[in-house]
Amino acid sequence: MKKIISAIIFFLTITASCGNKGVTQMEQLRELMVKRQIEDRGVRNFRVLEAMRKVERHKFVPGARITEAYEDHPLPIGHGQTISQPYIVALMTELCGLDGHERVLEIGTGSGYQAAVLSLLAKEVYTIEIVEAHAKTARARLKELGYGNVTVRHGDGYRGWPEKAPFDVIMLTASPSEIPQTLIDQLSDGGIMSHVCEIRTDGSRKMKNRPPDPSKRYILY
Repeated sequence: MKKIISAIIFFLTITASCGNKGVTQMEQLRELMVKRQIEDRGVRNFRVLEAMRKVERHKFVPGARITEAYEDHPLPIGHGQTISQPYIVALMTELCGLDGHERVLEIGTGSGYQAAVLSLLAKEVYTIEIVEAHAKTARARLKELGYGNVTVRHGDGYRGWPEKAPFDVIMLTASPSEIPQTLIDQLSDGGIMSHVCEIRTDGSRKMKNRPPDPSKRYILY
């Protein structure tokens, strides 16, 4: 199946990437991605599924990897980073329970794909990227594609964005062994801290601190 999808995308990239037929085929590939990789694995939130259908993932991957844009795995984007597997992006987003009124802070912009998905579901998205080249590229890409409610900053994400705090949701796309207190302090009462957690070889989750503050929710996955 992967080879078939890659062949289709490669053909479209070479011959019809700018034509109406090419756009239609890309939409069909996104629909296939959403159905088989995301919905069939249990993601059910209608708004999340629609956002995954709308965001053009192939515009967030390096040109050399465009033939793999809608495949079921992460892809390298340079500087030791990856664009996450589509299912993980959808799952992370669904767990945040966004209704369109939230202010979201994302730690780890990468290519900007996750921020683009969040922008369709939240009121404001602030995203911080430590690699300057990625921050510049993502900022330009998101602006060009019309994601006007996303603001990108180059810097250390673990310091957060205090002048824009508090945030209803803070999403860490990396997998730190502990949550920085600076980020906890910038999460609103009743807010959600969502992040990937390193998995040990025995299957348990490695997490040094999980703050007990009952006014905040912590989602590990």
